[in-house]
Amino acid sequence: MNINLALAPLVSLIAGVLILVVPRLLNYIVAVYLIVIGLIGLLGGGNFSLR
Repeated sequence: MNINLALAPLVSLIAGVLILVVPRLLNYIVAVYLIVIGLIGLLGGGNFSLR
């Protein structure tokens, strides 16, 4: 059984809604996103497969 989990679209949707509701969160959302993407890139976690 293969499970394909697309996190990027889900995270983008949640972040977009939060930014619309509370515009001051934009800085924090962008900062957290960049930190997470940077850590994933440094740790070599680009291949996510759930098998």
